[in-house]
Amino acid sequence: MAKAKKEIKQQSKPLIDSDLIDETALFQKITEIIETRKSRAGAYANREVTLMYWEIGHFVGSVLLGGERAEYGKRILATLSQKLVEKYSNNFELRNLRRMVQFAEKFPDIEIVSTLSTQLSWSHFLELLPVNSEKAQLYYAHDAAGRYLGVRELRRQIERKAYERREIANSQLSADSAIPFNVFKDPYLLDTLGLKENFLEADLEKAILTELEKFILEFGHGFAFVERQKRMIIDNEDIVLDLLFYHRKLKRLVAVELKLGKFKAAYKGQMELYLKWLDRYERQKDENSPIGLILCAAAKRETIELLEMDKSGIAVAEYWTALPPKAEFERKIKEILFEARERLERRKSGIPLARGRPGNRKGQIDYFMESKDDEEDGDG
Repeated sequence: MAKAKKEIKQQSKPLIDSDLIDETALFQKITEIIETRKSRAGAYANREVTLMYWEIGHFVGSVLLGGERAEYGKRILATLSQKLVEKYSNNFELRNLRRMVQFAEKFPDIEIVSTLSTQLSWSHFLELLPVNSEKAQLYYAHDAAGRYLGVRELRRQIERKAYERREIANSQLSADSAIPFNVFKDPYLLDTLGLKENFLEADLEKAILTELEKFILEFGHGFAFVERQKRMIIDNEDIVLDLLFYHRKLKRLVAVELKLGKFKAAYKGQMELYLKWLDRYERQKDENSPIGLILCAAAKRETIELLEMDKSGIAVAEYWTALPPKAEFERKIKEILFEARERLERRKSGIPLARGRPGNRKGQIDYFMESKDDEEDGDG
């Protein structure tokens, strides 16, 4: 009530400063009131509709379709749907009733649903239902709510396996990591930048800056762009960092270095130098230590693990400038994720890294080991 009184008092201020009424200001203020209240009413209505669908789904699932009544319940569900459609609308068609049941099953905690429904519509939740993993569902739901993503962008994040790519990146981090979990992804999908074949690092940087909004959307929630070609003077020499970001939630600078070709061990020392310089000369008193991300066309994952780069606050991720066909993309992400989980389990149990069998490595799919021929390829 006090907040409402304060809003009303503020609304009246511009109109009572003089004896004359400013008609333009009057119209603008009334329009603002209408739009604000309409928006709030819409959000409230959306929340109530979503909670209504959850309650219906929970009731039908537990009472009508639960236990020994399941078969009987299925037979009368169609009849129930017909009656609801006649009385209300097509929103209660049989297919939608089944979705409501699935909704209550996939999101059993009404408190979570109540919180998310203030930001997510019923259409958002429908996009989440096919996601099999409960953790993945909650990740996409909170990400969409936190970034105010529309239904189309939420669908795009799910299709592009944002959760799985974040899990791959997290698998790099050890218990002593200087990098917080859930900050980076691996790989990053930069297919939206429109890069042509045989591009240079300067072309990649320019494309990122041209499509900065898309790049930050791919990066995730909380990143803000600070500077390109960050100049550092060390021992009277100019050293340049490709891109500098700031993570508002983590309160720390994020250095991003772009590399063509495969990862090289020498990149660690280069990024460590950047981070130490930023920590000494750019870090503010209320900020945490800077962290770095090296984006490469191909990651040497065993090398990265042996270097223990995460302890130095450095993550490495691949970037893909072209997206494979859907089936191939899903297969590749699944393979990389499987290898990442396997490597993480080996690390936890102290088992030495697996070695490929001589003479059979060409036919193996292993994203953590490269053949000697690969290593001798020129880097861009």
